[in-house]
Amino acid sequence: MLNELNALESKVSQVVALCRSLRSENERLREQLSVAERDRNSLAERMAAATARLERLAGQLPEGKS
Repeated sequence: MLNELNALESKVSQVVALCRSLRSENERLREQLSVAERDRNSLAERMAAATARLERLAGQLPEGKS
């Protein structure tokens, strides 16, 4: 009986340690996701600005003769 309780205590300790590890990893992944989302938003804004500039420049080009 004592051996079974010790084994159960060991397994519970392993589960608790795994839970802590997974929580830590989840927090790290949330932070990485947040950074990636900010980067993506920044890049999308830069792409939109570049597209607008190119469209303005293309509008200033003289028409070609046919």
